[in-house]
Amino acid sequence: MVVGPMDNNVYILRCRRSGDAMLVDAANEHEALLEVCEALGVTSVVETHGHWDHIQAVPAVREAGISVAVTAEDAEMLPSYDLLLEDDSVLTVGRLRVHTIATPGHTRGSMCFSVEGTPLLLSGDTLFPGGAGNTSFEGGDFPTIIRSIEDRLFSRFDAGTIVLPGHGASTTIGSEAPHLEEWIDRGW
Repeated sequence: MVVGPMDNNVYILRCRRSGDAMLVDAANEHEALLEVCEALGVTSVVETHGHWDHIQAVPAVREAGISVAVTAEDAEMLPSYDLLLEDDSVLTVGRLRVHTIATPGHTRGSMCFSVEGTPLLLSGDTLFPGGAGNTSFEGGDFPTIIRSIEDRLFSRFDAGTIVLPGHGASTTIGSEAPHLEEWIDRGW
């Protein structure tokens, strides 16, 4: 789903066998999100980071009994949360195994998620078609996000991995990796 004034992408990971589901980024339009959460059996939310445009629906989903998880580094950015996400952990959604990947740089606590056994990488605002996420906000750091992308994403995932960003169209690791030096040279 695309929601809110910043056109945030919100994703739902759902195990077809168990019906369990997880929402990635409770960004905005809480009524629409809650409707989808109820219809698809969402019981948890994970946040890719704590920027305002990714967390507007957090109070409403928590009030509806859905737990919200975020990294410790970004926890203070949320109005409330239930759990802290750690790097290199595995979250289960029914039979799906979702791996956490700390990718600081957009924020100190930015996190990506990969779904084991699939070519899917949910990148939040770390990686987009054409470059790294914005690092001009408080807590952002361009050299750090470049290291995150190079060491935690490009070196770990193959070219066919589909990157699902926090805004806009999807891309692949293979489409983006050849351009890393260009991004470094332009400084954004």
